Amino acid sequence: MKKALLSPVALAVLLAACQPDTASQANQDAAHQKTAQQDTTQLQRTSQQNGDIANNNPLLAESSAPFGVPEFSKIKVEHFEPAFDFAIVQNQQEIDDIANSSKAATFENTIEAMEKSGQALNHVATVFYALNGTDTSKEMQGIAKKMSSRLSALNDDIYLNAKLFARVKSVYEQRDSLDLRVDQKTLLADSYQSFVRGGANLSEVDKAKLRDLNSQLSKLSVQFGENLLAETNAFELVIDTKDDLAGLPEDIIAAAAVTATERGHDGKWVFTTHRPSKNPFLTYAENRDLRKALYEGYIQRGDNDNANDNKKLASKIASLRYQKAQLLDYKTYADFVLEKAMAKNPENVYGLLDQVWPAALAQAKNEVADMQDMIKAEGGDFTLAAYDWWYYAEKIRKARYDLDAAQTKPYFSLDATREGVFYTAEKLWGVTFKERQDIPKYHPDVRTFEVFDKDGSSIGVYMTDYYVRESKRGGAWMNSYRKQQKMFGENVKPIIYNVLNYPRPVGDAPVLLTFDQASTLFHEFGHAIQGLLSDGYYQSQTGTSLPRDYVEYPSQVMENWMMEPEVLAQFAKHYKTGEVIPQTLIEKIQAAGKFNQGFATTEYMAAALLDMKWHTLETATEQDADAFEKAAMDEIGLIPQITPRYRTGYFSHIFSGGYASGYYGYIWSNIYDADTWQVFSQNGIFDQDTASGYREHVLETGGTEDPMIMYRRFRGQDPKVWPLLERRGLLTDEQLKTMKAQ
Repeated sequence: MKKALLSPVALAVLLAACQPDTASQANQDAAHQKTAQQDTTQLQRTSQQNGDIANNNPLLAESSAPFGVPEFSKIKVEHFEPAFDFAIVQNQQEIDDIANSSKAATFENTIEAMEKSGQALNHVATVFYALNGTDTSKEMQGIAKKMSSRLSALNDDIYLNAKLFARVKSVYEQRDSLDLRVDQKTLLADSYQSFVRGGANLSEVDKAKLRDLNSQLSKLSVQFGENLLAETNAFELVIDTKDDLAGLPEDIIAAAAVTATERGHDGKWVFTTHRPSKNPFLTYAENRDLRKALYEGYIQRGDNDNANDNKKLASKIASLRYQKAQLLDYKTYADFVLEKAMAKNPENVYGLLDQVWPAALAQAKNEVADMQDMIKAEGGDFTLAAYDWWYYAEKIRKARYDLDAAQTKPYFSLDATREGVFYTAEKLWGVTFKERQDIPKYHPDVRTFEVFDKDGSSIGVYMTDYYVRESKRGGAWMNSYRKQQKMFGENVKPIIYNVLNYPRPVGDAPVLLTFDQASTLFHEFGHAIQGLLSDGYYQSQTGTSLPRDYVEYPSQVMENWMMEPEVLAQFAKHYKTGEVIPQTLIEKIQAAGKFNQGFATTEYMAAALLDMKWHTLETATEQDADAFEKAAMDEIGLIPQITPRYRTGYFSHIFSGGYASGYYGYIWSNIYDADTWQVFSQNGIFDQDTASGYREHVLETGGTEDPMIMYRRFRGQDPKVWPLLERRGLLTDEQLKTMKAQ
């Protein structure tokens, strides 16, 4: 997925897909504090004073490691600022040379030249923001703040460069007479549109306003992410009485003891708001008061009226984004963003959400009634609260399907699940993985694999980073240290990594995953395989360089294979006995597949609708965030037993990541996923013709062409909505029949 622009087309894909508590991205809306001329002059001086920096700085010197993987052991924090300084000056000079060329503008000397510019900066920024997301420090965060200004200044300098835009426009106006490949036509159109959307047509006065808006947005976005990380790490639920652990599985108790020791509470147990700690506690802990304490600690992040409060930041960001949209002649910020999405406009987003919301909410209310009946049957004299949901949902799952997460976890060890992912990739596309110990790692937790295609040729490098740590942001994501591309005359192999936040192993025991955690591993690998199998020419178009509401599609498709008995039989084996997961247990898992979908869909869609509410505001007036959020949820009729998956104060997807006006994209992508799975289900889950078509038209193509065109080539038709609604159990038989007939 495309992120921050460090060159006119796409400076770098800095943080990527799924980001799920995600995702800080490297400052899509950044800004500058000095004038561009002053900044550039200073950087040139710095460059002159450090003439040998390119040879001595490991971020700028060519890596001698296999596949050109960064030599992480040589990279120190103090290397980043000088490397940024050098690379920014270099990129600025490259852009100036293009803009000031005396030759007539052509596709090659203007559009392609811009695409090829900024390679050193792309590399430095990629490494920096990857490490800042996975192993940050106060020093790294400080650099991030400084660089947001400089990178945005460069971004503005490019898009607001009148001479450069004149050349781009000249080529664009000749487009119909140029003999261009499809990907070149896409690059040309995207380049021109990026300039227009970047303010190239504004007056000089309005260009200055845009720079100021970008400056403010940059700072606030970075601060939002830092505040959230601090809030997440600060909260701890300390338990010193073993009776208060009643109901919790032994492995969760053991992990809490380790966390307690790490935090200076020897002999006690500590639970945090990190998901591997929070979710099991809410699911199994019998002590209702403690469940409430942990849940409220989680949902109040960024909303505690302290130094890390995010409410005013979020409101300010929304206000500034509206002002930016107005300046660029868009009705709202959502209109600005969605112009580049599959959805195209807010009306289409609301149209989809409105189709799903009523059924999801109705199902959620049915689930509330079921849980309230259980509370009554147990003699409880209280009304179901939000912090009770996981606990009673798990009880009902066990009673109704004779299934609980504790039954499945022994069959889903982390290492075995990863092997299940590898098995699936090999069966579908002939792709294999071989672990390498001679490739540099950015952290000891990382495992590294060389990836081979079905003909035995090397594809690239795949890294995994699975364990939670306080220096890592929450959530799960995929990104690349290097994207596949061919624009310099050779097929550059990608370096792809997956980051998750699973509990760390305790002693010699393996990490055991819940079914949902195992599904997340498959999901993130879906992003990774798209990056690995990419086969494009231009760097800005390869891998996951796709609209937000399409990029989650390949990852969501990948989850389907995990549910298949043939795949489960390969890797879902008891970690002690080696017994393959029993067919009876598989059938229970499948039977329970639609269970609790009312809750899952409602809490997600509530967050998606909150995102849209913030970004369809038609006023620059800063809102009272809590009041705004409550009004938005009241308007859609959200029940008190459910909190939006992300509240404003910790909605990093939209306030410090790249998902503003785009969080709906997960369910939009689900449409393609469910429609695609219809084909695999009909033809066979490992049918080679279907797998090859999917690889050719979905995985390899990236953003070389309109995604809908590529999807039609694979599927032979536009996607239908009914497979998604059927999968989630949100349609009656009659409704399903009607939709299939349409």
